[in-house]
Amino acid sequence: MKRLLYTIACTLVCTFCGPYVHDAAAQSPEAEQHHLSHEERIARRAERLAALSAEIDSLVLSHNFEFNPQSVQVQPAGQMRMFANANFVTTLWRGTLDVCLPYYAGMMPPYRYVVINQVVPYLRDYLTVQTHDGWNVSFKATLNDGNDYTFLYNIYSHGGATLTISNTWYSPVQYTGTITKVY
Repeated sequence: MKRLLYTIACTLVCTFCGPYVHDAAAQSPEAEQHHLSHEERIARRAERLAALSAEIDSLVLSHNFEFNPQSVQVQPAGQMRMFANANFVTTLWRGTLDVCLPYYAGMMPPYRYVVINQVVPYLRDYLTVQTHDGWNVSFKATLNDGNDYTFLYNIYSHGGATLTISNTWYSPVQYTGTITKVY
């Protein structure tokens, strides 16, 4: 008996709401996308890419952005390791570097695994250069071990980025990830 009542109630609700749901679905962006011509879709895609490129330009020029790494590799041909920790991040904010990254120290294997976790209030030789596919941002920072490290961000106009950390004493370590706004 309960099943019969549930079936009747659902049928009544669907009968009254069905036309409204269909009208809302017909006006959705997905349905609208099917009616666009090929040229219109290309133009919309170009507009979205231009907006993303302008946002990346704004982030880089403001010197306030966050790098979210997804993988790490010791250069020149070390093993690439993927991250499962969302806490690994570098943040540039008002001339201060907040870094929390795994780092592989040493000139040759076996490398020593350490986590760089500190705030660096003074950055030296800060340089921002626009390239044909995005931006290069570089600077030097002295970390807790007393050594100077060079940070080089290669930021692409689509939001992807690489960060290479190099030091006189260790092999360079490269991270691949994305650039986002600091919230």
